[in-house]
Amino acid sequence: MLESDINNEVTRVKALIITSDNKILLGHSHCEYQFPGGHVENNEALLPALKRELEEETGLVFDTENLEAFAVLKKYFKDYPSNGINTKLLIYYYVIKDDRVPILKNTNYTDEELDGNFSLRYVPLDIVKCVINDNINTCGDVEGIAEEMLEILDCFFKINV
Repeated sequence: MLESDINNEVTRVKALIITSDNKILLGHSHCEYQFPGGHVENNEALLPALKRELEEETGLVFDTENLEAFAVLKKYFKDYPSNGINTKLLIYYYVIKDDRVPILKNTNYTDEELDGNFSLRYVPLDIVKCVINDNINTCGDVEGIAEEMLEILDCFFKINV
């Protein structure tokens, strides 16, 4: 697909939130793991969007002002989300080191997240890829989110050897 075929663009921001004892915070909903984060709203800058999304999902306020994306994933989808709409998806990934525990009473989940029993789980970094692969074997990977997570984790581990 050519760039000139694109008539829709979706931008997302996600964070790998890692504790000092090498655990990563993952969201879990609809039998899928995901990195905390979400959609960038119209006319919203990346870092404020990341701050907003993380607060909605964790109940914590993060200082995102000086973060730089360590990876950007770009994908193209023909006829998505409907026929005649060709979408470019950009996902910016950031690393945040933080030991605070999410404050669930301060979260603001979407109806879809609530419907999928959204929860947060800490997973040791040294087994996170196994956990995601086990989840693929159990639930599949219809949306390709797990495969995307494995790709980003590979990138993260190459940078942080």
